[in-house]
Amino acid sequence: MAAVSPTTMAISACSSVKMSSNTSQAYLDSRRVSETKALIADLCRQFYHLGWVSGTGGSITIKVHDDSIPKSQQLIVMSPSGVQKERMVEEDMYVLSSDGHPLTQPSSKPWPHKPPKCSDCGPLFLKAYKMRNAGAVIHSHGMESCLVTMLNPSSKEFRITHMEMIKGIHGHGYYDELVVPIIENTAHERELTDSLADAIIAYPKVTAVLVRNHGVYIWGDSWISAKTQAECYHYLFDAAIKLHQLGLDWSTPSHGPIQHSKGFGKNNLTPGVTAKGKALNGDIDPPIRCIVLDIEGTTTPISFVTDVLFPYALDNVGKHLELTYDSSETQDDIKLLIAQVNEDLEKGVAGAVPIPSDGKKEDVIAALVTNVQAMIRADRKVTSLKQLQGHIWQTGFQRKEIEAVVFDDVPAALEKWNVGTKVYIYSSGSRLAQRLLFGNTNFGDLRKHLSGFFDTTVGNKREIKSYKEITESLGVDDPSEVLFITDVYQEAAAASAAGLNVIITVRPGNGPLPENHGFRTVTHFSEI
Repeated sequence: MAAVSPTTMAISACSSVKMSSNTSQAYLDSRRVSETKALIADLCRQFYHLGWVSGTGGSITIKVHDDSIPKSQQLIVMSPSGVQKERMVEEDMYVLSSDGHPLTQPSSKPWPHKPPKCSDCGPLFLKAYKMRNAGAVIHSHGMESCLVTMLNPSSKEFRITHMEMIKGIHGHGYYDELVVPIIENTAHERELTDSLADAIIAYPKVTAVLVRNHGVYIWGDSWISAKTQAECYHYLFDAAIKLHQLGLDWSTPSHGPIQHSKGFGKNNLTPGVTAKGKALNGDIDPPIRCIVLDIEGTTTPISFVTDVLFPYALDNVGKHLELTYDSSETQDDIKLLIAQVNEDLEKGVAGAVPIPSDGKKEDVIAALVTNVQAMIRADRKVTSLKQLQGHIWQTGFQRKEIEAVVFDDVPAALEKWNVGTKVYIYSSGSRLAQRLLFGNTNFGDLRKHLSGFFDTTVGNKREIKSYKEITESLGVDDPSEVLFITDVYQEAAAASAAGLNVIITVRPGNGPLPENHGFRTVTHFSEI
């Protein structure tokens, strides 16, 4: 017999309501709790008409917001199971403690109503609350969330990019690739709990998990966030289904015709750097499904970075901090910089100076400028610097003070590769900086050819684990289905050790390569 967690037992034991010593009856009867109950009833009526909670399926739960109580300790209001969701009223809701123990339950109703029962989704809801610090969770049985998992029965992920509604998903923009994990359905809802938890761990940035042939779980830091994202997710699922019906690929930037078994085979790669996987006939290596490109020295001259971008950030860091100091964006940048500087001071890094914790704004900015300029001159590959540089460059691009430069062969190559193969960027520059660069080039906006962007938040470019993280994010069956193109030998070696195929670019201004390095080299993308 499978072990049952305390959380599951707490949710299931709705018949044994027990008042917490920390929760008074007056608080349970308070306006905040009453309003949250009424809100769930209202939302369920809306969701019923959207087709998300028909046939008594689906559910919603919201935490009772109270500024005086940490979110992790707030009460939980949850809709019941097996009831007509569009006819629910405030009195039908359950109130649970923050750890899932029921505090109140609705009264029984006469036949033909069933006895009250906590939502079968309860254990899964609690996982989202605990693991993501959510403020609300929605479980939808919307047709589109079910059908989209059937388009490819073997796929463990749903992917889509270059759709306006992606901007409604937390942490995503139009040019990003949205990835939603898919877990397999079970006969009983509670049996999905471990699979949902595993998906949340494996995909730390997601706010939704699809359940094949079933529906979707979506969460946000508030009911508004959860509802907004749920609407966007359903729109994107529906768009993917309609594009599929038209024979178009929703997972590529161009949304062109769906390609089958196209890519780069092993004949395009050098001996010694071939794919490790084998096709069913044992003779042909799997095609390259994804290409990951470095920027500096690969798509863009090193001189553009060293002679244009770095000097612009160096000259404008003080002005940027002064003009934007009080914005939440810059305050986040400053927090990262302070943490990095404190670490540098402990290690005795040259150029690091203390930042006053309680000094005047002018003194803080002066210390930040000194540290940032030292980092830029040393070409430090740290996230705090790259994030701030991205925000400084954003201003430069917006004011048309900067125009990015890419090599002449880049636009045609991106367009060619984009047919049947997804192209990504991996650079030490922030994702924002990458999007700005490819959105403002001497050949125009090239972001339409790119499926996504990776920066040092996945790891250092010279570490093997970074490339393992990328291949897991790309959802390929084998790392050899990914081709990494760079100008740096150490990056090539790390990617190769992770199982990726690798090509090194030899461009004007690039540094020398070690003798007998063992990798294929190209001087022009047309050679690939």
